[in-house]
Amino acid sequence: MTEFKGEKATVTFCSKLCIGSGECGRATGDLFVGGRDPWCDPDQEDNGNNVKEIIERCPSGALFAKVIDNDTQEVPPSDNIINVTQNGPFFLRGELDIEGSPDDAPATKFRAALCRCGQSKNKPFCDNSHVAAKFKDSGAVGKTGDKEYTTGGCLKIEPQKDASLLVQGNVTIVSGSGRKAWHGKRVALCRCGASKNKPFCDGSHKTIGFRSE
Repeated sequence: MTEFKGEKATVTFCSKLCIGSGECGRATGDLFVGGRDPWCDPDQEDNGNNVKEIIERCPSGALFAKVIDNDTQEVPPSDNIINVTQNGPFFLRGELDIEGSPDDAPATKFRAALCRCGQSKNKPFCDNSHVAAKFKDSGAVGKTGDKEYTTGGCLKIEPQKDASLLVQGNVTIVSGSGRKAWHGKRVALCRCGASKNKPFCDGSHKTIGFRSE
């Protein structure tokens, strides 16, 4: 973990979770400047809350910010969301409890990118292996889940050995087109890349001999 300390805020960076989404570097202002040393300078922003807002755009959980003057902390959104990205990972936001989260990545309690192509060397997290593997899936979601549902609360994600991601807790699944498609409290999601019913597991991990380690 790398720490960038400023007078207004402290930013921490867990490099093994970064997948280069660009949400930080393309933000207006000079909080992040490539080639600068340090490349992250919290004091370039007017106040710590601006730093926090930019940092919380990071979908992978690689970046985390703590505002110093008022000790403002990140809080989860009111609805736990799993976004099935086109040809890419699951993006999660919510009150997350992900089994296997690294101790030096506090942001994974709120934000994470999880592998769904089956090729990551950092499972259950995405490491962009889907690009080299030429993983293709539009992120369409065919099922609708529960008609009546509640939101919020802890969302527990348990990567099953050589099998699916077991998700337990109130959650909304958003399709690759941005549609809120599925709601429920328990679902097994494909992380081997082979399911014929993506994003849901259909047992294909057994057929292809998927290994999670």
